[in-house]
Amino acid sequence: MFDAKWFFDLEKQIRDLGAASDAQSFDEIRDNLAHPRTFSPDEFAAMCAYVILAGGFSQKTAKRIHADIMEYIYKNGADFDALIQMFHNKNKINAICKIWNNRVALCDGFYKCVADSEKLNYLAQLPHIGKITANHLARNLGVDVVKYDVWIRRLGARYAGIRCMDELTPEIKNACDDMFAHMVAVTGLPRGYIDVVLWKSAQIGLIKL
Repeated sequence: MFDAKWFFDLEKQIRDLGAASDAQSFDEIRDNLAHPRTFSPDEFAAMCAYVILAGGFSQKTAKRIHADIMEYIYKNGADFDALIQMFHNKNKINAICKIWNNRVALCDGFYKCVADSEKLNYLAQLPHIGKITANHLARNLGVDVVKYDVWIRRLGARYAGIRCMDELTPEIKNACDDMFAHMVAVTGLPRGYIDVVLWKSAQIGLIKL
């Protein structure tokens, strides 16, 4: 484990299974991390909506719900009463509506941030985002960061040879950061892209944890 051959074998298996996507395809994620572009306010709000909806659902389900909700919003605006009939989670729909209705100011605020840490802190303050989801959103927006979810925490602990209690303790975070630094060195890829490949590999069972 944790060498270039292992990583690229995982990446190939994911692609062969047709599972190489998050909100975007793996190729889009990799290219945007390598050459970040500026997203429009509409795209920014849609990215926010995806990570809000993704929590607690399979990727397939989240993408279907997200497509339905965004199709409605693009045609009719963020109508809470209509959207709650499509997806029965008041907190998530309320957050999506708030972000959509303020998307220009929120998108502008994000792009005024300079450091990655500043961008993460900014995104974490958005409705229904929080610290962990902020990393997911930032990566989808082209910031080369990782999402320290349970799969990555377990992988980092295995890399370091320590016990993982499924909490992001300073020790586990350091282990994850060391793992990503090593994988960047052996693959030459952005750590945000390595993150999504390792996460997907664990999520679909290619890595047993």
